[in-house]
Parts: sequence; structure tokens; C-alpha cells
Amino acid sequence: MAVAKALVTFVPFMKAKTLQKDKVNIITLGCSKNMVDSEVLSGQLLANEIDVVHESKKKDHNIVVINTCGFIEKAKEESINTILQQVELKKRGKIDKVYVTGCLSERYKNNLEEEIPEVDAYFGTMELPLMLKQFEADYKKELLGERLLSTPQHYAYLKISEGCNRTCSFCAIPLMRGQHISRSIESLVAEATRLVQQGVKEIMLIAQELTYYGLDIYKERALPKLLHALADIPGLTWIRLHYAYPSKFPLEIVEAMKERASICNYLDMPLQHASNNMLAAMKRQITREEMEILIEKIRSIIPAICLRTTLIVGFPGETRDDIEELKAFLQKMRFDRVGVFTYSHEEGTSAHDLIDDVPAEEKEARAQEIMECQQEISLEKNSIKLGKVLTVLVDKREAGRYLGRTEFDSVEVDNEVIIQTNKKLAIGSFVQVKITKAYDYDIEGELVSA
Repeated sequence: MAVAKALVTFVPFMKAKTLQKDKVNIITLGCSKNMVDSEVLSGQLLANEIDVVHESKKKDHNIVVINTCGFIEKAKEESINTILQQVELKKRGKIDKVYVTGCLSERYKNNLEEEIPEVDAYFGTMELPLMLKQFEADYKKELLGERLLSTPQHYAYLKISEGCNRTCSFCAIPLMRGQHISRSIESLVAEATRLVQQGVKEIMLIAQELTYYGLDIYKERALPKLLHALADIPGLTWIRLHYAYPSKFPLEIVEAMKERASICNYLDMPLQHASNNMLAAMKRQITREEMEILIEKIRSIIPAICLRTTLIVGFPGETRDDIEELKAFLQKMRFDRVGVFTYSHEEGTSAHDLIDDVPAEEKEARAQEIMECQQEISLEKNSIKLGKVLTVLVDKREAGRYLGRTEFDSVEVDNEVIIQTNKKLAIGSFVQVKITKAYDYDIEGELVSA
């Protein structure tokens, strides 16, 4: 009886999951570059016959990998909170193991190991082979570029390089991702071709800095050559460019965009500010006057181009005059899309030596002020589209209606097109929509043809 009683008390504490085959759930935080890293990890695990899912809600996994972000304070807080949540599940016996990778782990590995020792292992941004050893899996070099997409099947991100050689005073990316390393044109074309064969119709090129592409391996700025090579891939309908540095921007990129129909008339160029005082303090290597000349040149080549930029407010020493100058710049240049971040005081950056003298609430107020300025411009830009018939990529069906994007809109960060129709539309298909309503950040229209 004593033995039987012991068995009875022991069995409830056994985790049934440990008797089953491992299943890994990957949680990705931060930017699209992290998403690609998670997709590559997934591809490697699957190749080693290990079940893997992205951000599963089914709770049928027993191992969690958290791909963290360490870019700014809010992102770091989200990453730490996610780690703590998963560690708590481990303590309660809901999962067996927790692994942490990504930028936060790269930057603060020693601190994290000391403060959250319950995590089974921490890995940096370039330690994929080491992480795979935890699963008794081999890193398969022949799978370079093969991924398990976490995005819908019709679009994907393509990371063309790793790291960054720029020295922006506010940015901690080089601390976490290292120096710029380009991938070869051949490998990128091969990966893009595989993605198209899987059903991908839109590819978004991402990097810490697109325009630097090729300088390390080809000794020249090779993004235009890459664009032409990608545009030759049959079935690749849209190619979109994200994160182009404005200083010494090669206009050949825009020329390629003009020449090739599959390259979207869309350019994401983070300018960060427009006050020369702030641009100098941020070490952006460009002036407001030079930015205005560049934008005018780009628009002279492609008048209909959609320009997206991101800005930082609340940088140390920023004054009301700087904010007014930034607003005047927006009013003059009239960007199609604008995102605003509040400055985050990051250790290890050169700006960390400055006094973070703008209070948090003032940073938020300034961000709101800038967005209100842009809101009017965005509504004006959207209103111009009224009555026009636009090609729209159907992204999803939500709340009984279809939502899509034009070539002038990227995923999540830009406008959506609300499509009015009684017809059933295929997700990932291109349709023609006549625009009937314009809002601050979205447009609406009637289906003309599918």
C-alpha cells in the first residue's frame, strides 16, 4: 500500500509533455529582421524533424524560444516581461524549457543570466548553430535561406544584409548586430525564387541600412544590381524597399524603380529629424537642406513615388525651435507616411553621454504634436485618390470585410484599403478597387474587378 500510495502521489506531478515528442513555440518580438531570424530557426528545426510553430495559442508545445528586441526601453520591457511570463509557465509545469535569443540577449546576456537564471540558455543574434545544439540538432548550411514563413503566404521579408556600419549617436543596433555584412546577389535571388515558388507575391527588402548593400563584398553600392536581378524573377509581382539611409543616397535605386514595374514606387527612408542642430547631434551626416534636395531629386524621377519616413523626438537638447522646424519641414515636404518614436536613452551609444533632459511626458506630447501635423497631410494625400481605380493586394478578411494594400503601403505600418464587395476574394490575390472614401490613415473602395 505504501508503494501504491507513493505512485498515486507521484503521477500527478509528471508532465505528460515530457513523454511526447518535443514541440517548439517561437515568440518573436521587435522588428521584421527578428521575424526573418525566427523563420530561419524554424526551417532548421523542421529540417531536423523537430515540430515548431510561431506564437501558437494552442498550448500544445513544451519548449519556448523567445526572440527578443533590445532596441529601445519599451521594447526591452516587453521582452523582459515576455521572458518572465514564460518562466512562470515553466515553474508551473506548463512547459519544460525556455530559451532566449535575439538583440536583448546579445546585449545583456550576463545581466539576464544573473537576474533570470530560470531560463535554460541565452543566445546572441549570431549563435543559431549553438542554439540548435540544445535540441541535439545540426545546423544545415545547405538550407541557407530556407525558412518557415510566419507571415501570410503571399508576402515575405528578405533580409539582404546583417549589421550596420553607421554611427548614429542614438542607435544601439551595431552593439547588438555588429558590422555590416552583405549577402550575395546569387543567394538572395535563390531565396526569393524559392519564396515565389511557395506562393509569395510580394517581397520586402530589409536591412539595418539598404543603401550600404554590396560595399563590403562587391566594393560598390550594389542594391540597384540586386533589384534588377530580383525583378527578373517570374511571378514576383511586388518588390518593396525598407530602411534606406539618406546620406550619399544612390539615385540609381530610384532609376531601377522607374525601369522595373515590379519594384513598388515606395521608399522607406528614416530621416530621424529635420533640425540641423538635431541632425548633427544625432550624427546623421546630412543637413536639412541636403535632405530637401535629395527628396526633390527622387520626386523628379518618379513624381508618384510614396515616401515614408520615421522621426525621433525628445533627443537630448531638443528645443521648441527644433520641433517647429521639424513641423515646417513636414508641411513643406509632405511625406505620404510618417512614423514617430520618442528618444530612448541607450547605454553604449554616444548619445548616452548627453543629459536626457526632455521629460518622458514632454517627449510623448511632442510625438503627438508631430503626428497631428502629419494627420492632416495624410488625409489630404488619401483624398487625392478619391475616384481612382487602384490595384490592391488582398491581405485578409476581418470583421466581415476584406482588407488590402496598394503598392504605396507596406504591411502593418501603412494604410489599408477597405474593400466593399459581396464577392468572395482569394487572400493574396490582386484586385481593382475604385476609391470612394478617404480617412486619415485608410481608404475605402468598391471592387471593380477581381
